[in-house]
Amino acid sequence: MQQYLPRIVDRELALRLEAFGATLIVGPKWCGKTTTGQQQAKSILRMQDPDKKAAYLATAEAKPSLLLKGDNPRLIDEWQIAPVLWDAVRTAVDIRQEEGLFILTGSTSVDDKKIMHTGTGRIARLKMYPMSLYESGESNGQISLKTLFDQSDADIDGVTSPLSIEQLIFAACRGGWPATLRRKSHEAQLLTAREYITNICESDVSTVDGVQRNPVWTSLILRSYARNISTLAKKTNILKDVSANADGITAPTLDSYLNALERLFVIEDIDAWCPAIRSATVIRSGKKRGFTDPSIAVAAMGLTPEYLEQDLKTFGFIFECLAIRDLKVYSSALGGKVSYYHDRLDLEADCVLHLSDGRYALIEFKLGSREIEEGAQHLLEIKNLVHQAIENGTTSLREPDLLMVITGGEIAYTRPDGVKIIPIGCLKD
Repeated sequence: MQQYLPRIVDRELALRLEAFGATLIVGPKWCGKTTTGQQQAKSILRMQDPDKKAAYLATAEAKPSLLLKGDNPRLIDEWQIAPVLWDAVRTAVDIRQEEGLFILTGSTSVDDKKIMHTGTGRIARLKMYPMSLYESGESNGQISLKTLFDQSDADIDGVTSPLSIEQLIFAACRGGWPATLRRKSHEAQLLTAREYITNICESDVSTVDGVQRNPVWTSLILRSYARNISTLAKKTNILKDVSANADGITAPTLDSYLNALERLFVIEDIDAWCPAIRSATVIRSGKKRGFTDPSIAVAAMGLTPEYLEQDLKTFGFIFECLAIRDLKVYSSALGGKVSYYHDRLDLEADCVLHLSDGRYALIEFKLGSREIEEGAQHLLEIKNLVHQAIENGTTSLREPDLLMVITGGEIAYTRPDGVKIIPIGCLKD
């Protein structure tokens, strides 16, 4: 049996089981939700078991509470196959008044109309992503994100990353899918993301809500989205791009496909941060295009590690997606949420990481050392704008707690102006 590689959400799951009657783990297929849930479950119901699925569905229709019988915590895998189980779990939690009864996992979000109650106060939610570089053992984890927030004078000087650019490129192409780490050859490891795309296009995009969708159109949409990864491309531009090879596709149709891909946790756009530090007409408010894992974008475009080694400009956008994924994982226990800042004067921060207690970091992603100066100056200028707005009484913001440039380089250090330069291969939660 393959050894379980600990995940950062393990602690969060344990905490939620201690505090709530049930916990729902959501996230993309193959990211490890079921395996993670199994580590703390004492019994399991696999709704996708082909030998028992029909019987389970019949039981769910007749008396769903029968499927909840078993040692607790009881893991109900892919519960959304029988949405009535949600209300059955909520009712069981209400009746028993105990914590840690159920763990639910799901690879798609469910239409709220199919359930009677949201489960607020009874069912906690936990978002899971593919593995970060630290979880896969590729980042040495010598620099803690939590420590950077807690200790402004944390000494990071001289900490080195074990990852070369070539290794980073391969990690991004392979993705954070746990199963890939069991495969011996690089060629086999790279197949997972390609197969993931095939499954999405041929099956999942239609089964998510029962609406039949065109696999070719889905592939074209994913390819266009991938070409616009980490940019502020408008939907109209994506529609124009797709329409060149998909006659008849309309804006409402595109929205339907994108909604399905969001519900499958394939695409995940990044919202704009619009603080009151400039005129509202200056700050851009569109979404930045993103995926839950960089390998999806690579596979959608049909790229290889060898190609990206010769096209570092394209990899720069892929690198940003990888770094965003890792920051979401590392900050999850701190209530982290990511956004971006970009105004029409071209002042930007690739990422603004907000913690649940109000602290936040301004972050730029730069592959090489030549770009670090520009990134650091952007962060300092935004910090100065916030400072001026505070002094003028035009904002209730606090000043940023951390300025950081995350790089694909080798050595970490703190600049004299306080900006921390940190290789992605050194980070952990």
